[in-house]
Amino acid sequence: METRIGIIGGGILGIAIARVLSTTAGHHVTVLEKEATLASHQTGRNSGVVHAGLYYQPGSLKAQLCAQGMAMTREYCQQHDLPYQELGKLVVALDDSQLGRLADIEQRAIKNQVPSLARLDRDELKEIEPHAAGIAALHSPRTASVDYSAITRRMAEDVIQAGGQILCSTEVTAIQNLGDDCLVSTSDTTHRFDQLIVCAGLQSDVIARMVGASPSPKILPFRGEYWVMSHDSAPMVNGMIYPVPDPRFPFLGVHFTRGVNGDVHVGPNAVPALSREGYSWRSISVKDTVESLRWPGAPSLVKKYWKMGLAEIGSSLAKPLYLKQAQAYLPELSSADLVAKGKAGVRAQAWDKDGSLLDDFAVDRVGPVTLLRNAPSPAATSAMAIAEYVLEHFPISRRR
Repeated sequence: METRIGIIGGGILGIAIARVLSTTAGHHVTVLEKEATLASHQTGRNSGVVHAGLYYQPGSLKAQLCAQGMAMTREYCQQHDLPYQELGKLVVALDDSQLGRLADIEQRAIKNQVPSLARLDRDELKEIEPHAAGIAALHSPRTASVDYSAITRRMAEDVIQAGGQILCSTEVTAIQNLGDDCLVSTSDTTHRFDQLIVCAGLQSDVIARMVGASPSPKILPFRGEYWVMSHDSAPMVNGMIYPVPDPRFPFLGVHFTRGVNGDVHVGPNAVPALSREGYSWRSISVKDTVESLRWPGAPSLVKKYWKMGLAEIGSSLAKPLYLKQAQAYLPELSSADLVAKGKAGVRAQAWDKDGSLLDDFAVDRVGPVTLLRNAPSPAATSAMAIAEYVLEHFPISRRR
């Protein structure tokens, strides 16, 4: 007798898990996706970088699964003739004050066994990125660029070919956790599943409340906005140019990324989104905003990051401020080189009741329901490895 498995969410994580399960004997998999197409949110709106694992705390799930996921993503793209370009990444120290932090990242990267990592001086940096500023850098030549939407669509074909089904335009409206199985209601019908796996991204805490899980961590949406460099100026960037992360702040800061189609994006910044799927300042949800402001951790978060927040909002609203951040790493960049706003994304950042932002991947289980509560970058890189991790540590009970 087949075990009926439901998966909520048609991003790369949900489809990666569905792919593994649908190819396992004795399982019937149904994916429920509220949008008309797969990969509509975080998966289809990120920078397309396959991370090599430079920054992550050694021994963390991020560090472990990023390394595994990078290898699995490369192999999958090669098998299915999907674009995979190892463009390389420079993490650039602008001055002496950043050299200590650059050394810290180097030690982390060595512990994480980042492949082919090299420390560069100014001249060596210029050989790779002639137009970049900086006095030193870490070079990760295996950092790559892909199309995560294309990968998701190809894995979805694997699911369907294996007998699974993917239902788009199917929004979950209620879940009844029955202990041994569960009922999942949509606008059209009700599904009974023996096991349910939730990969709902920006809606993950909403679904968690439906199944009776803890309201914490809550999702705090941060929008990342990009500018696209002009066709004529794009050759100033060969691969990827990143800043040295500031440990005082939870996000990396503006950087340069060449995609598989040849476009170069500048960004993202990180501004509070006024709705869970708020891809512009015009997208406002009073309900989402009020929920965030009423969260117990809101006062401490605001107190800690208000200066950074104001600076990010300023650069979002004023192009010259955004340009100034970017010129620190590419001094020749002019306003005319930033020709269009790219597709913005919203990061589903989980935060706790004390105001702390969760850094590592987080998975929870309530009865027959497994919930991915926090899956920030490098979740897309790690998707195939996360799928195997979830199924190993939160195994599916076969139907009796």
